[in-house]
Amino acid sequence: MNNLMNTLGQQSKKAAQQLSQLETARKNDCLMNMAQDLEDNAETILAANRRDLNQAKENGIPEPLIDRLRLTDERIQEMAEGIRQVAALADPIGVVEKMWQTEDQLMIGQQRVPLGVIGIIFESRPNVTTDAASLCFKSGNAVILRGGKEAFYSNQALVELMQRTLRNNELNSAMIQFVNDTSHDVANEMMRLNDFLDVLIPRGGAGLIQRVKNTATVPVIETGTGNNHVYVDSAAQLDMARDIVINAKAQRPSVCNAIETLLVHEDIASEFLPMIEKALASHEVSLRADSKALAYLEQADLAAEEDWATEFLDYVLAIKVVASIDDAIEHINHYNSKHSEAIVTDSYPNGQKFLKEVDAAAVYINASTRFTDGFKFGFGAEIGISTQKLHARGPMGLEHLTSSKYIIYGDGQIRE
Repeated sequence: MNNLMNTLGQQSKKAAQQLSQLETARKNDCLMNMAQDLEDNAETILAANRRDLNQAKENGIPEPLIDRLRLTDERIQEMAEGIRQVAALADPIGVVEKMWQTEDQLMIGQQRVPLGVIGIIFESRPNVTTDAASLCFKSGNAVILRGGKEAFYSNQALVELMQRTLRNNELNSAMIQFVNDTSHDVANEMMRLNDFLDVLIPRGGAGLIQRVKNTATVPVIETGTGNNHVYVDSAAQLDMARDIVINAKAQRPSVCNAIETLLVHEDIASEFLPMIEKALASHEVSLRADSKALAYLEQADLAAEEDWATEFLDYVLAIKVVASIDDAIEHINHYNSKHSEAIVTDSYPNGQKFLKEVDAAAVYINASTRFTDGFKFGFGAEIGISTQKLHARGPMGLEHLTSSKYIIYGDGQIRE
């Protein structure tokens, strides 16, 4: 085994045991100090981020992906606020969710406990570093963070600051650790760190997630890519639909809760498609449309089959005209990544049908998919958005980073 990963694993295992015993007040005090230290050292973080940005530009990384990487004073304040919100959340650790008495007069309870050591493999967004670290810390889990090379200096600076805060609070800095080697060999070692990691969570594009699924021997929670849709129903308010589509596509196209495909009912296509094309043009969104939609658009290319299955993460939108809500649901369930889906409609039956039949972690009526976010869901922050169905689904907050154990009280019972 790689010496780096073996060392990090051993240190994390020891730190996890210590962290699992920390009182809530002690964890919260440390988190509040962490948030303040980020704000107080913003220039150090921004200097490291500038190194990453300069390198990204030299390597020709597209602007939407550079935006995922970029930090500003405002984004650092948002990261600090996310940590403070995690501190303000109820601590799930130690909570006894239910208790009952058996026929043998045993009192049995189910209690929340940490998972142990969590590994996070992620790509270019530095805010993942603070979100993951704060959520793992509050839920009593040690964490090993392995970010992508695009954000290496930013992630390193953030982890060094958080480790300094831990030491200043007389805590083991190995509660939050950073893999300072971005090679694939070391990443592969981390995916097989079964002796030390209890779970591995990948955050990034389809390529990263598929690689982790295919390589890891450690249990994986899959946080998915976002091939998301908005379906504009025949009963939609078109002004509302326009605003939702613009927000879901153009506000920040490089994130996983942005949409990639717009589905429009044929009864309103002639009115809505020219309206949305004009609105999207001001955001320089290029369109790829099926043959029916092309008839109503002035500037669009014919969509290829692969466009329906693509997470563009860019100012590109696929558009399809459908004959019914059933056609829309069928298209979504065939091509989507089970992340976030939305319908715009004033029809109650159609809205309920969409909620019931669409297979995704988050399904919306008359709202943008951009709200699929742990912060917006009230979780303080998120460790990722799970698109699988086992253990957790959707934005993952504190409670999703715990397991349970049964605690049993007796007074001398033996089994006959």
